[in-house]
Formats: sequence, structure tokens, C-alpha cells
Amino acid sequence: MKKLNLIQKLTSLLVLVALVVSCKKDYQSIAPVVTDLSNKANVKFYNGIVNSNRTFIYTELVPLNGATVTYGGVFPALSPSYTALNPGSVNLVMRDTLVPTTQVPLNFFAELEKGKYYTVFAYDSLNFPKRKVVLDNIQQFGDTTARIRFANFPYSSTAIPNVDIYSVKRKANIFTNISTTTVTDFIPYASALSDTLFVRPTGTTTNLTQLNGLLPTAKRSYTVIFRGSYRVTSGTAARTLTSFLSF
Repeated sequence: MKKLNLIQKLTSLLVLVALVVSCKKDYQSIAPVVTDLSNKANVKFYNGIVNSNRTFIYTELVPLNGATVTYGGVFPALSPSYTALNPGSVNLVMRDTLVPTTQVPLNFFAELEKGKYYTVFAYDSLNFPKRKVVLDNIQQFGDTTARIRFANFPYSSTAIPNVDIYSVKRKANIFTNISTTTVTDFIPYASALSDTLFVRPTGTTTNLTQLNGLLPTAKRSYTVIFRGSYRVTSGTAARTLTSFLSF
């Protein structure tokens, strides 16, 4: 009787192992892990649309983000990450779900190439959202400097002057005569040194706003962006100079 019970237990154990192995095989065949992104285009989104609060991003009608991208936010949020998309002519939509009756959805096609990196800058206002797709020139450099670039996207319903970006550390302009909607190339910048940057109308010493405590990390690249309503000086829509980690 004891021998029979032992045989029954062994038989049950073998059946259980067979079921586990079978389930494991089925799971792997349904959801394989894809790690090769060499055939993908890589895209980052920046939301500079003044007063937008609950922006969702879609590609070919499929949502990319689970959490909303607030005004001044970046997607993917864990910078310097990019989201991988199929290359080609890609339909992208950015829209604010908090006020769908007043915001015009930003619906456009982007021409993306495999293996390349892009930032989509969304800007202007809820009624007239706009976008600019910029190819990110990712540089490999062996020294201990950082890289920064300047993106000029303030909102104004009337013409506004070009601007300079003045560095307190360098005691000089690092970007000069930059027109609206322009994104400069990356330039070398000292790492591990705190700096303060001012936005000034070109050729003047009038400070429109400033970025305190810019402290770049070695071998990283940053985007410094002027955004907000040009003539507003307080509140969430105020003109602001800020930065985010590009890569």
C-alpha cells in the first residue's frame, strides 16, 4: 500500500511538471521580448502648449502614454529615454483631454528615419497648437564636458524680438540673435559647474527671465528652452527659461 501511494505521488508530480513546462512554452511564444531597436526611429515629445494640462499622445490612433503629459513636461518622462516608433511617414496626434471643446487637436505626419533620434516640440496655445520636429544630433565625445542647445518657443499673438542667452559663468552670450521656433545645435559646455542663464532681447541687457543653477553632468546633453506667454511674468503661463535632459 505504501509503494502504491509513492507511485501515485510521483505520477502526480510528473504531471504537474509537464503542465508548468507546457505553460512556459505557450507564454514565450505569445509575448516574445524584443530588444533589437536598430530598425526603429526614436522620438521624444516636449509639451510647451501654454495652459495644456492633460495631454495624450497617439501614433496611428494608438496611445503612447498612460499618464498625461502636463505643460512643460517631457515624454518619455524618464529622460534621456526616447520612445521607439516605426520609421516612415508616421501620423501623430497630441491633444488635451481636460478642455476638449477649446483645444484644437495637434494632428500631423512626421517623416522619421530608422536609427535616428528626434524631439517633437509642441508649442503656442490651446486654440492654435503648433509643432516642430527636430532631428537630434547625438554626439559621441570623449572629454568630460556636457552639451547644451537652446530652443526658443515663447507664445505671443504679436511679433516679438529675437533673443540672446547670457551666461553668468562665461560673462558672455552663448546663443545670439535666436528667432522664435528656432532650435540651435548643441555646443560644448563645462560640466559640474553651476551657472545662471538669462534671456535677453537681442543686443540689450534687459533680463526677461532666467534659469538658476544649471549644473550639467559630464557627457550628457541638455535642451534649454524659453517657453510660456511672452508678456506674462507670473503664474503658470509666465515666460520661463527651463531645461530638460535630452540624452
